[in-house]
Amino acid sequence: MIGEAEMSHLRRCVALAAEALAAGDEPFGSVLVDGQGQVRTEDRNRIAGGDATQHPEFALARWAAAHMTAKEREAATVYTSGEHCPMCAAAHGWVGLGRIVYASSSAQLVDWLTEFGVELPPVTPRPVHEIAPAVRVEGPVDSLAVQIRHLHAQRHGRG
Repeated sequence: MIGEAEMSHLRRCVALAAEALAAGDEPFGSVLVDGQGQVRTEDRNRIAGGDATQHPEFALARWAAAHMTAKEREAATVYTSGEHCPMCAAAHGWVGLGRIVYASSSAQLVDWLTEFGVELPPVTPRPVHEIAPAVRVEGPVDSLAVQIRHLHAQRHGRG
């Protein structure tokens, strides 16, 4: 069950996604929280510079590998505006991070992009458990998914 403290982290992810959109990037944002509930780092999508791997979830996995012990990573939670793509899910699994809590799912993203009539990503979105089966995931959160859908609609000139 997603509690109020966790909802606060997810709302921050939505705000980071909005920041990304305002900067010309795709609307994704993520927050890494340690096992004691402290925010360790956060990031937003940064692909507008031409590097399509600049996803916030990937950045958080790399940060965690450099700054946290294996035990700390296992106890951590990544909150994110959208379910990890396969690249980010793999990084999450390889680094040994704990749970993922997302506001909107990969399936929702595919539905929205199809509805908007835009091209799907070059890597097929998949649920995290298909890429990293040991990772616990929770989501989507309907009230926040509506906001994420709106950001994607804006990104594609549909909102």
